[in-house]
Formats: sequence, C-alpha cells, structure tokens
Amino acid sequence: MVEHARKALIAGNWKMNLDHLQAIALVQKLAWTLKDRNFQSTTVEVAVFPPFTDLRSVQTLIAADKLDIGLGAQDLSRHDSGAHTGEVSGAFLSALACDYVLVGHSERRADHGETDEVCLAKVQAALRHKLTPVLCVGETAEDLEKVGAAAVPVSQLTTVLEGISADDEIVVAYEPVWAIGSGTPATAEQAEEVCSTLRDTIRNVHGDEAAERTRILYGGSVKSSNIAGLMRGANVDGALVGGASLDAEEFAAIAQFEKHVTVD
Repeated sequence: MVEHARKALIAGNWKMNLDHLQAIALVQKLAWTLKDRNFQSTTVEVAVFPPFTDLRSVQTLIAADKLDIGLGAQDLSRHDSGAHTGEVSGAFLSALACDYVLVGHSERRADHGETDEVCLAKVQAALRHKLTPVLCVGETAEDLEKVGAAAVPVSQLTTVLEGISADDEIVVAYEPVWAIGSGTPATAEQAEEVCSTLRDTIRNVHGDEAAERTRILYGGSVKSSNIAGLMRGANVDGALVGGASLDAEEFAAIAQFEKHVTVD
C-alpha cells in the first residue's frame, strides 16, 4: 500500500441532486455500508457535500447517530451578511457545523462567471468563519490544447495563495474540466503530474510546511475502478467525487481505496 503523509479525503459532491429526505436515506445507507465493510477512518476521511436545503437534515443525522462523516457545503457568499438575496453566508454554514465548503467549482466558474478574484474572496470568507475551503482548480479541453494541463490551475491557485496566509488551512481539488462527467478521467500519471506541480506552487508561495500539509484532491469521473490507480500518486491525497457519490455502495468502495492500492 502507498503510504501518504496526509490523511486522505474522499469528498462527495452531490451537486443539484436529492431533496432532504433523499439525503437522509443516502447518508444512512452510506454509514451502514461503511460499517458493514469494516471501514476504518484512521487514514481516510469521508465527507459529503449536499445541496443547501439538505444541510440541516444531514447535520442532524450525523450528530444524532455520531456518524464519522464530514459535512461540507457546495458554495458560499463572499459577503458575511446584508442585502444579498439568495446568497448563503459562511456564518450560516459554520452554525450548521459544516467542516468544508467548495469554492470555485468549474460549474460555478462556467455557469456564474466566477473569476479567480471572486474565488479568493470566497476562500477568505470561508476562513473567517472557520470553514476549510476546498478550492477547485482545473483546465478546459481548450486550455489543455493551448497551454497544457498545469498552467491554468497553477494560475487559479496562485491568485488565492497570494491573498491568504501560509498558516491558513485549505484543500485544493484539481478537476480537469474535460474529465468531469465524461467517464474518461485523467490518467493516474496526468493527475500526479499536475498535483505535484500544484504542491510546488504552494511551496513557492507559502513554503515547505504549507506544501507538505495541504491536501490535494483529484476530481473528474472518479470511480471505484480507477481510484486505486489515482491514489498511487504521492501528491494525490484523495478525490472530489461527483456522480459516483450518489451511490452509497460505490462511494463506500471509493473510500476503501486502500484495499486496492499497491506498489510496483
């Protein structure tokens, strides 16, 4: 098995799927499935990122049943309060005991025009409210052809790093846009190469300690059949899982990647 210095994070982004009743059923099934498979959370952390309307229900279930499952939101406002109709403050997420919040997911960047500067403001907002931002970075197919795999995510990450402290805790999720929902993920070698470059970027801006501490995830068509290969990379510390996280058994299998990771 590959030894990772950082605790792996398997994060399930549900996107705009499941109402609060369906959310309760899925988390219950996920918890039962992990328990039945004797999942051990000492080296792997599992977290779910439901829609806003599901957060209270999932948080209540996790607390009542003492489930070893982390909770995250899919977005937050850069503003803390005020006349911002439809926005959700990091203060509200913190009050719901969220551990994490996604920032800059490719769908937010594409559908809502979120710039690197907006993402920085949202990361800063998350940190103000003691949430760990999961900063999503990645290139489109067009970017890949023009400038290669690393240039765009490095630029996106650098903008945020230069606006926060080396002591601030963040998670970085590399999600090549061309792989999301395509069924064709980046190869393990491609994922490791970009994640290694992202770690070097953190090192260049914030130093060795921050670089070694920060978890970097891969996202884009992650399945139980490919997670082991992806996790063999020394710089891949987990996965941001989309569609597969809506299937409790499949997501549980992804979380148990350690059973399948081997060394040549």
